[in-house]
Amino acid sequence: MKIENPILKGFNPDPSILRVNDDYFIATSTFEWFPGVQIHQSKDLIHWKLITRPLNRISQLDLAGVPDSCGVWAPCLSYDDGIFYLIYTIVRGYGGGCLITHNYMVTASDILGDWSERIFLNSSGFDPSLFHDSDGRKWLVNMSCDYGKGREWFGGILLQEYSAVEKKLVGPVRSIFRGTEIGKTEGPHLYKINGYYYLLTAEGGTGLEHAVTIARSKSIYGPYEVDPQNPILTSQKNPFLPLQKAGHASIVDTQGGETYMVHLCGRPLPSRGVCTLGRETGIQKMDWTDDQWLRLEDGGNEPFLEAAAPCLPLHEWAKERAIEGFDSETLNINFQSPRIKLGSDMLSLTERPGFLRLYGMESLSSAFCQSLVARRQQAFCYTASTCMEFEPENFKQMAGLTCYYNTQNYHYLYVSHDAELGKHLGIITCDNNISRFPLQEEVSIEGWIRCCLKAEVYYDRMRFYYSPDGETWTGVGPELDMCILSDEHNVWWGFTGAFVGVCCQDLSGLKKYADFDYFVYQEM
Repeated sequence: MKIENPILKGFNPDPSILRVNDDYFIATSTFEWFPGVQIHQSKDLIHWKLITRPLNRISQLDLAGVPDSCGVWAPCLSYDDGIFYLIYTIVRGYGGGCLITHNYMVTASDILGDWSERIFLNSSGFDPSLFHDSDGRKWLVNMSCDYGKGREWFGGILLQEYSAVEKKLVGPVRSIFRGTEIGKTEGPHLYKINGYYYLLTAEGGTGLEHAVTIARSKSIYGPYEVDPQNPILTSQKNPFLPLQKAGHASIVDTQGGETYMVHLCGRPLPSRGVCTLGRETGIQKMDWTDDQWLRLEDGGNEPFLEAAAPCLPLHEWAKERAIEGFDSETLNINFQSPRIKLGSDMLSLTERPGFLRLYGMESLSSAFCQSLVARRQQAFCYTASTCMEFEPENFKQMAGLTCYYNTQNYHYLYVSHDAELGKHLGIITCDNNISRFPLQEEVSIEGWIRCCLKAEVYYDRMRFYYSPDGETWTGVGPELDMCILSDEHNVWWGFTGAFVGVCCQDLSGLKKYADFDYFVYQEM
């Protein structure tokens, strides 16, 4: 039996893995998307299911106004004495050569339950991780931001004790590791194995030069001896590997003592070299050498598309429904919104049972208050469709279907109204904050009560369609470039992935609403 990579497809970077008895959990970054932090569960390391996003209150996660690809970076999930601990960074912005980074902790006795209010830890850098030592003490490690000239923010790894009684960091702050010659040292995780403290780090940046390195010490304070064969995982010297960007890892032992490492990875489009699916999560089977260093079981240091499965009973989850009929009072777990929790003044599943009602708010380029509900693109080829009832009264009111990356990059098929055409269809493409309208003439749908919208995505291209009944479809506009919805296309930076979803805008402030009957996401 083999595990197929990636195990978490689509935008799921910076994995932190944890085993509690017979259950495995992985926490991944969500950046500007709300609720925050995705947690997947598995019982066999092969099949994974999204079970919760614990940061679901504004008091835990206040992201209104944060720039694209800021927000929640690199969570760490751990467990000790009946309590789950989740550590995470909120990056609130950048500018003037520095990042604004605040590190927090929340806890819960049930991973599916309500998590505590956040506890502030520090603001010295990002990628915090909590280590529970065998003597009962707890330690926080995080990378230190260094804003000195030419230092690219990476100032090594800091260590400080955390007091569970006082609920704060205590004692001196120690710099324990400056990294290897690869540089850009981040993503630290501490482990205690066979008398050594092992420090697993990510280096080389989170792009094509990404790598996993390891060092060890008999003392938690160091000095840390660097593995002579570092990096222990990387794609940086082989552009032909299907899994690129390999790095930012964490490890776990199975019930039978097998060791696995989960890691960040990306799958570039063969024709274009960009990762429209964002940074994903892969897994590798590991071995310990006689001199107690960690190695890929199959040798070398390049990631494999398949890993040997552990000796565990298979456990498959029920398959995800392709059609979301909005027949529940809660939103399907696959959906998120950018930056804010959509309150009853923006979203309702009860005012018209069986429909998702979105009240028009700000534009898709807003970093504050959007009525956008979207899910991750998790395959290179898919179709997404919806059927909408919407009666706009002017050109400032729009609603429809969008393939979306961030506030500066998206394709949007919308319904609006103007004095000449009346109710009509239009398309906006925003490419690095430059908007264009690829339709030569907007399409009148005056008199239509319902309008069905569809996106067909095929690797680097996509096209929109419309229909009065969801059965007979008509193409609208030209083929559009999906590569603008990728990390690599962004002018400044991009750390997320492509989404597809429904949205509503009312730039007059009157909150005109649109009703969506269903949403279908089907991979091809």
